Amino acid sequence: MAVETDVERAIMLADFGESVTYTPSGGSASTITGIFDKEYQAVDTGGEVAFAVEQPRLAVKTSDVASAAEGDSVVISGVNYIVRVVMNDGTGLTDLALEKQ
Repeated sequence: MAVETDVERAIMLADFGESVTYTPSGGSASTITGIFDKEYQAVDTGGEVAFAVEQPRLAVKTSDVASAAEGDSVVISGVNYIVRVVMNDGTGLTDLALEKQ
């Protein structure tokens, strides 16, 4: 089921989100709500055993990060991250691929 309306996005973020601090490069910090996911991906380096790499992401309302760009910063639970990739899915949600500082 797709999250298709602003009301549905607001409910999803209220249920599963947390407050984070978002600061665009050269801009002012603001508190927004996002769903943080810190999954691990197996990486094959050609050896016998793969190892895991952390790939943190933050899903937010596009309107909260309308001019998001690589290099912006996010603080989640006291941990600083840099935005590395901005992925606007066209439905009102944007995923920010993050790198821990």
